[in-house]
Amino acid sequence: MNPSDWLDTGCQPPRRLPGSVEAALEYLAHALGHPVYLRWTLTALKRGCPSLADAKREHPAVFALLLEHDAAIEYWERGRLKVVPQAAAPSATVVLERVLRQHRRRFRQAATDAAPDGARLPTVITPDAPLLPVGVDATWLARAGRFANPVALTNTLGVGDDTQAVRLFLRERASHSPHTLRAYVTELRQLAAWCVREQIGPFSDLTRQDLIAYRDVLQAPRADAAGSVRRAAPATVSRALAAVSSLFAWWHRTGYLTVNPAEGLAAGRRARMTWTPMRFLAAAALAHCDAVAGGDAPADLPSSVWARRRAIWTLYRFAGVRLAELVWHEDPALPRIDVDEARQWTLHVLGKGNKQRAIPLPSACLPALRAYRRAVGLPPDPAAGERLPLIHSERGRALGASGLYDEIRAVFALAASRVPAEDRAMRAAVEAASTHWLRHGYARTLVVDHSVPLPVAQALLGHASVQTTAAYARTGQNEMRSFVELSFTDTKEKIGKDL
Repeated sequence: MNPSDWLDTGCQPPRRLPGSVEAALEYLAHALGHPVYLRWTLTALKRGCPSLADAKREHPAVFALLLEHDAAIEYWERGRLKVVPQAAAPSATVVLERVLRQHRRRFRQAATDAAPDGARLPTVITPDAPLLPVGVDATWLARAGRFANPVALTNTLGVGDDTQAVRLFLRERASHSPHTLRAYVTELRQLAAWCVREQIGPFSDLTRQDLIAYRDVLQAPRADAAGSVRRAAPATVSRALAAVSSLFAWWHRTGYLTVNPAEGLAAGRRARMTWTPMRFLAAAALAHCDAVAGGDAPADLPSSVWARRRAIWTLYRFAGVRLAELVWHEDPALPRIDVDEARQWTLHVLGKGNKQRAIPLPSACLPALRAYRRAVGLPPDPAAGERLPLIHSERGRALGASGLYDEIRAVFALAASRVPAEDRAMRAAVEAASTHWLRHGYARTLVVDHSVPLPVAQALLGHASVQTTAAYARTGQNEMRSFVELSFTDTKEKIGKDL
């Protein structure tokens, strides 16, 4: 394995990892905010601690192993650090590759980590990102097709080729959110790769028949690396078609195109109206996870790391925020917590479209958050005007999205390991859960369990449309039957008396 074949797309511009395994492991530890692979000896342990007593207190699992073995390896696996004798540990190269693939959203192989449409450039979240997959000549898009409008009077974009028109589209429609921009660029690269393979294009030359053919390709079954035949998830197809439809609709509205061949290609508003969130944990599973997160630290985990993990779990569990909304932004000093005179806490975050919102935190949050602040040497309550990251890595820096995600997954992994063996359904659900499942659970608690008015829930969740919030109110047949029975109980009794 050559680590320099991997790209870190989480920085600007994307950066190749160092060429040696040791340097790459050190780079990952810095980027992710936790150790990845460490070799311990008694000499190394004493070097980092004033005394053996301090070493035993700070690294109990390592210290215990070194009493019986010459060396121990501490490495990251499945969301937590493991310590084993050197003879039983995987190699540094194996650990490095596992961690890179675990964080495949951020780290990509420059040549081989590609989508089915062929090699794809690393995601660069700027409107001027490369628009075409690797290997596609830039001149393919730098021209105008048969439906491009050559009349300057009605072509309000004032450009004459698809490259410039795509960049204007991205600046206006997607530059407000790096996540939206990343999604648009990804889908447009996929469409471009298909067009080049079919020897058609550029985009402004595509007919309605071309786009319908592309839709059929997205929906067609495809064999994966293991030989299994699978279809793309409906949500994946819908997302791809929505991005393409948005581009053509905007081009047509601004006069760059004389026609819109993508009209009606995606389900659009009908799809949003029928969308129903499905990734929920049952109440019993969620209560089990809460109990695990609220319990004592595992024996092999330092208390400071467990305090941080509990604080992260508490914020996602009781604030309903998106994964990226707990990532520190230096300029606006967000996210931050304000405390009022009654010692009530309010979380301020930067949501989609760079929109700020305030989320009152329930009192159930406060013990875990205060315990974490004490563990890192901060006062229990944030002071007025405090400009510090909410969550720090073990090196003292702000913890990024990957680190936050790993901490939540570690809680789910621990909770899954403590599910009774006979309850396979709960174990499978907990193992599959992620931060967004907690957001869905938060929304459902507001809208269904406690009948919070939709506009209030919309404001708390940061939804652009109340229709998205209303999707959580959709109920199953059993719930509908219960509502009907309760609504007509008095009528039933009256009819019974009349008879």
